[in-house]
Amino acid sequence: MRRADRLFQIVQHLRGGRLLTAKALAEKLEVSPRTIYRDVADLIGSGVPIEGEAGVGYVMRAGYDMPPLMFPEEEIVALVAGARLLRAWGGLQMAAAAEEALVRIEAVLPDPLKARVAQVKIHALTLNGEMSAAQRALLDRIEAACDSRHRLEITYRDAAGAETRRVLRPLGLYFWGKVWTLVAWCELRADFRMFRLDRIAALEPGAPFRDERDKTLAAFYATHPERRRD
Repeated sequence: MRRADRLFQIVQHLRGGRLLTAKALAEKLEVSPRTIYRDVADLIGSGVPIEGEAGVGYVMRAGYDMPPLMFPEEEIVALVAGARLLRAWGGLQMAAAAEEALVRIEAVLPDPLKARVAQVKIHALTLNGEMSAAQRALLDRIEAACDSRHRLEITYRDAAGAETRRVLRPLGLYFWGKVWTLVAWCELRADFRMFRLDRIAALEPGAPFRDERDKTLAAFYATHPERRRD
């Protein structure tokens, strides 16, 4: 859980005058009591009316509510446009998450700003066949492997249609306008490569890997400024 989400959850648990110990909050949020002590101290420092102390418990004064979420109009446009792009060109989970995030943001915006969401004139469309459900699912699987640092074993077709088997350390995904590419450390070539997702014929999960200084995205940019692509 992200720290921002955890702080929000602490406030929600303490609403309504309920006394909760740091241990109880830690168990609910699956963190250590020490983490709760730090988080509560930060919330109090930011003005949230929490009372109590370590070893006794915490309670929040009645009547406190989270302030409405505020975004400048420019940020609203950016959020809506980004959600629409992911809905059109993202993975299945990405698209659903972007849509849900947009619904949640609109729900907590002050009324004068809610209308601005519907007024955004930036749209993203796909033609038939440009992003199939299988391609979207593949994108989600690769994004998950990048995040969890698991190797991918793929069958890859080059521009001429020749197939090779590759074992990759997936590092990042990039969208080039209709084409997604994966930056990875290729264990076959012992070098960085960029792979077009629409040329991946088969994909299987592989073993986990640990970051190595010469096999990271930072090393890719430092040693391959031309962004070589297979």
